[in-house]
This record gives sequence, C-alpha cells and structure tokens, in this order.
Amino acid sequence: MGFATKKGFFIKPVRHFSEHLACIAEMRQLKGSSKAVALSVAERCKNILASNWQAHLNTIKADSKGSKEDIYTSKVHYMLRRGRPYIWIPEGELHNTFSARVALTGDLIALKEEKVHRVAESLRESILMEYNLANQASYTVSALLSSAGASCRSRCENFLEILGESDKYAVYKFDINSCTYIDGSGRAHDLDNEEITAPKADEISLFTEKLIDGINQSQARRRALMLFCFEYHNTSARDALMLSIDQKGFDILAKVPEVDSNQNQQYNWKEFRFTFKEEASDIESFCRLLVELEEEALESVKSYSGLG
Repeated sequence: MGFATKKGFFIKPVRHFSEHLACIAEMRQLKGSSKAVALSVAERCKNILASNWQAHLNTIKADSKGSKEDIYTSKVHYMLRRGRPYIWIPEGELHNTFSARVALTGDLIALKEEKVHRVAESLRESILMEYNLANQASYTVSALLSSAGASCRSRCENFLEILGESDKYAVYKFDINSCTYIDGSGRAHDLDNEEITAPKADEISLFTEKLIDGINQSQARRRALMLFCFEYHNTSARDALMLSIDQKGFDILAKVPEVDSNQNQQYNWKEFRFTFKEEASDIESFCRLLVELEEEALESVKSYSGLG
C-alpha cells in the first residue's frame, strides 16, 4: 500500500510455528463443516496489517521517469491506529530527505515539421557545446564531474540517444498555464506566469546534476558543507548534502539539532543558502569560488580554535 506518491509500504505476514499449526487445525475443522467460512480480501488485508509491526518502506525519487533504478528501501516499524499506519523511521534514513521540485501544468502544442527540425538543430548545438566544455575543463572540474555516480548521466548523453532515434519521438511545445515550486519541506509555492521568464543561458545549468552528484559522492566535500553550516550559520551538522547550485551560490540540506516543544533535542534536515561574493559565469569559476569558500571557512576556524 502507498501513503504518498513517493512512498511504497509493503508488509508480509509473520507467523510463529505454533500459530501456523493452529491455522492448519482450524482449516481442517472447517473442511469437515458444511458451513465453511471464507475471509474476504479486505479482511485478509486487515489481518496482515494488524498482526504485524515491521514493513519495508520504499522511497522513489519524484521525476519524469520515476527513477525505478534509484529506489531506497529499508525495514521500518509501524503501528496501526484507527486503520491508519504510523511509521517510525530512524534518523539519518534517506526517507527523511526530499529534493525541491517544480510542478507545471499547461497545454501540449503540436509543431510543424520545419519547427521540429529547428528545435533538433538547436539541441545538437547545445550538446556539442556541452561536450567541448567537458573536454576542455580543468583537472579540478574534471575530477568533480567524474566523481558522479555511474547512474548519473549528463544531459548530453541522454539527449544523444534521443537524437539517434528521433523517428521514435514526437516533439511538442509545452505552453505553461501554472507553475508551483515545492521546497525541500514539501511546502508548495504558486508562481504567477509573469514570474516565469526564460532563464539566462549559462554553462553551470548544463552540468548541474553531475556537479551536485560529484560533490555528494565525496566525503571531503560533504565535510566542507558541514563546516559551512558551522562557520556561516553557527550550527553543527551531522551530515550535509548539496541540494542545488546556480551562478549566485548554492543550497545544501544539512542535518542539524533542533529542540521540540518538549525541550528534547533531535536532528532534522534543514535547508541552508550560501551566496558567493561574485557571480560564477561558468563551471570553472563556480568550482573556484567553492574552493575559495572552503579555504576561507577553514582558515576562520583555525584562527579561533588554535589549530592554525
């Protein structure tokens, strides 16, 4: 059963041997009776839910593909109250983190053949530019991009396959009617159509996914993100992940201490924003500014900790 669009909750019945024997005896008794009682599917479902306390929770990344190859699964404890399961998820589990996303509604507009060719040509030029930029990147940038996981493919790689099989696809224009930004906490923010303007072309957006994954795959980089939280937001993080990047800076998701209404301290995931002193015009300048921020934070900590 599923609780949300991104969750899967699966429960298998667990029985002790003595219970199994009791069930066999009951079945034999019913066989000898002319009024055998059959449980409905709903009753069987309720029995499994009520008699168990462990389940497997699956979290699926919300994107256009459903990310079937990127499913996080773990065993969780639950209780049933008034027909609704309540789940206990250990702190630190990846089920507790959510990525920001955008929900668009609108109309699909069919394109004339001439327009389709122009769009395809524009895509080829963009792919070639991305390919050249990656090949000419410095050692620092190349190392970061190559640190990304094998399943994290570049935009260039994905679109090359589509262009190679263009006869299998139809191209449409999507006219936006509404736009909703959903932040890392699940809160929705509706935007007016006038606010959705064409973004400025920049190199960083071409490599966003691989840069973010490359940073998150590096323990040293993640420790640097935790250091940023301590130095610039005065909070100690247990863990941190790069969430999004842009020309002006980046957002991270960090696990930081918070006090609840009962004055008990617990660690929760929280977003933090960090802004560069200058805008990054390309991936080289982004990586340079990130390294400079790391060095600045480290030197600052050394100056008052006596480690310098």
